[in-house]
Amino acid sequence: MYRVRVRSAPPVVLALRRFPNPRLTGIGAGLFASLAMFVLACLDRLLFDSSELVYGLLFLPVSALTALWVRPADLVTAPISVPIAFAVGVFPISGGSDGFGGQVMGLVTALAVHAGWLYGGTLVAGLITSVRKVRLMRARRQYAAAQERGSGVQERTPRTAAARAAGSAAPPEEDVTPERAGAGAVAARRPQRP
Repeated sequence: MYRVRVRSAPPVVLALRRFPNPRLTGIGAGLFASLAMFVLACLDRLLFDSSELVYGLLFLPVSALTALWVRPADLVTAPISVPIAFAVGVFPISGGSDGFGGQVMGLVTALAVHAGWLYGGTLVAGLITSVRKVRLMRARRQYAAAQERGSGVQERTPRTAAARAAGSAAPPEEDVTPERAGAGAVAARRPQRP
């Protein structure tokens, strides 16, 4: 008698499964990231006196969450919306002088100085979305293979199977049956027996 051992998931995995798992659209993911970074930048300005290190460290998990929570159809938008969210959030801590020109120069300077955090967060989002896309493509391929195996479609003859394996779209002419062609075409294509 065989005993089946059921392996339970590690406690870390079980804890992560309890977290919310929303599926955001591309625009929703961009809005989430932008709003989260703006709120975190305002908190950073109030609590940590506009610390660039704190802002950069908070940007990495926001990038990861954005890439994890975007729906599969909009995976490509996560690495695009994350840098925009960084720029939106860096505005409160940029420290520009008075006037529009001074604020813009402060923003551009902050983006240039914190380019490492910007690239790091974009890389995190890109890696997560790439892994998710590869897993999605693999699951689709396995599903298609299972559907082909489950359909039970049998090849009629070895010649038909060889022709399909070689890439020929149409079966050889002697294998044409009424199911594959119209009634008039069957009579015209059917080989004559001597």
